[in-house]
Amino acid sequence: MEHTDDRAARVAEDFESERPRLVGLATRVLGDHAEAEDVVQQAWLRLDRARRSDADAIESLPAWLTTVTTRLCLDRLRSRTPVPVDDDALADAAAVSSSVDPADDVALADTVGIALQAVIDRLTPRERVAFVLHDSFGFEFPTIAALLDTTPAAARKLASRARAKVAQPASADALADWEVVDAFMAAARGGDLPRLLQLLAPDAVVGADEAAVLAGTPARIEGRDEVAAFFSGSAQSALPVLVDERPASAWFLRGEARVVFDFEVAGGRVRAITFRAAPDLLARVVRRDGPDRR
Repeated sequence: MEHTDDRAARVAEDFESERPRLVGLATRVLGDHAEAEDVVQQAWLRLDRARRSDADAIESLPAWLTTVTTRLCLDRLRSRTPVPVDDDALADAAAVSSSVDPADDVALADTVGIALQAVIDRLTPRERVAFVLHDSFGFEFPTIAALLDTTPAAARKLASRARAKVAQPASADALADWEVVDAFMAAARGGDLPRLLQLLAPDAVVGADEAAVLAGTPARIEGRDEVAAFFSGSAQSALPVLVDERPASAWFLRGEARVVFDFEVAGGRVRAITFRAAPDLLARVVRRDGPDRR
């Protein structure tokens, strides 16, 4: 018979192996990495309690953890923006059949750009979960249905309805571009390479005008990996600016813009960044202090 301490250590080790996947899932559903980490920690506390009572009742740990994490995310979403729901209360996670297979090796997909987050935030909690799990993670509808305590047909309809809302043009598109630019620069300053890769299009390029090259910027960088590596940990002195009403950032020295980072954003990702230092363009740079300066 397995010793209690040995079993506790084994459960903890198994959970840690699942943690990155769970954090990725919760981050995409909630749109907030810190909140996602908090949700996953709550899932650990529930697992620890289940382990103390009867760990053998959990037939599939990945499935159990996926269910608990998803339902904790649903609770968070509902507490943010309550919406009418006509569903019965969700069953205890431990009762979910081991047939709910989350696919242990599923990776955090990058099919939903950060610019879509403003649209996703307008979805109902159940639409959001169905859409993210299917379109971003490739979960099958029977699995999603089990997580939501509904039928596969209903889960498919939730995802379809969410997809239609996301595809609709929204007035928040301009704001989403600002969010992409600001998120990219924040990731650059923080050296967050995974975030930079998520925000860049696969064929992203960096270019420069003649004045910027003379100022010391590279003339050209091609490819998502190369661009992300170049920016990771850099741009410490860059500030958000307007350039001809476009979202941009600029490197300042003694209060004056010296090089502008001119962004091309499409589909929620950065497709190109052009370093510009031509005097006539620098004269048109306007500082912005927040999201109200669009």
